[in-house]
Amino acid sequence: MQRAIKLATENVRASTGGPFAAVVVRAGSIVAAATNQVTSTLDPTGHAEIVAIRAACLALRNFQLTGCELYTTCEPCPMCMGAIYWARLEKIYYASTRHDAAQVGFDDSFIYDQLALPLGSRNIEMIQIMREQALQAFREWETSQTKIRY
Repeated sequence: MQRAIKLATENVRASTGGPFAAVVVRAGSIVAAATNQVTSTLDPTGHAEIVAIRAACLALRNFQLTGCELYTTCEPCPMCMGAIYWARLEKIYYASTRHDAAQVGFDDSFIYDQLALPLGSRNIEMIQIMREQALQAFREWETSQTKIRY
């Protein structure tokens, strides 16, 4: 966690991103470390946790991080939690809370609120189209002999 906090502070001082950092650890060794890169890369998915997960997956040459832990300077947002679950990380250590982050302008409460709503009640309109055509890809996936389950 000390490494993550140091990286987050350095990121703020360098004006290269937000005050967040994350470190992926496996068997006591750092596999990857990253800072928030949203503004520096113009990528809204450039959260420290996502960047660290991507780097760790490349370093370990695997799309799953089974056996790894994540140290992050703040409680992960909904997007990052999704990535953490998909990556199969085993444990998360976090420092600040989402409420601490909200106090300095990083308020994700609206996302939590939106996810709890039925699709038709969300602020971003969701319109389903071409479902039957899209199901073809699922049908082919079911019978594929080369699929890699995840």
